[in-house]
Amino acid sequence: MRDDNCIFCKIANGEIPSATIYEDEDFRAILDLGPASKGHALLLPKEHYADLFALPDETAEKVLPVARKIVSRMKDVLGCDGYNLVQNNGECAGQTVFHFHMHMIPRYKDDKVGLGWEMGELSDADRDEILAKLKEDWQ
Repeated sequence: MRDDNCIFCKIANGEIPSATIYEDEDFRAILDLGPASKGHALLLPKEHYADLFALPDETAEKVLPVARKIVSRMKDVLGCDGYNLVQNNGECAGQTVFHFHMHMIPRYKDDKVGLGWEMGELSDADRDEILAKLKEDWQ
């Protein structure tokens, strides 16, 4: 299924030109037009799924192996020191285009890419509440 109003559907299916670095029958990977670092790319499924929760299991099972393949090659080409794989779900989590996609962000020593957060602390009360709720829902 594709969404005629989705820009990522159009890019993933070649209707809008892009700097494509990888393509197979299910995915297209492109260089991001607003990169966090040199080589920042997006992995897009060719079918439309709003986010991770809409992604069918058979597509989800392919995402990490494809990302690993791309990142391995890009790491060799770019000589970067590491990689972040970032996948946002929902507006409050930073998702701005509601078509599942994964950011593949090369990291370089001292690159100043801001992907951090302020570390908190897991309280005993939060831990106990979360564990209790998860255990009751999964049983």
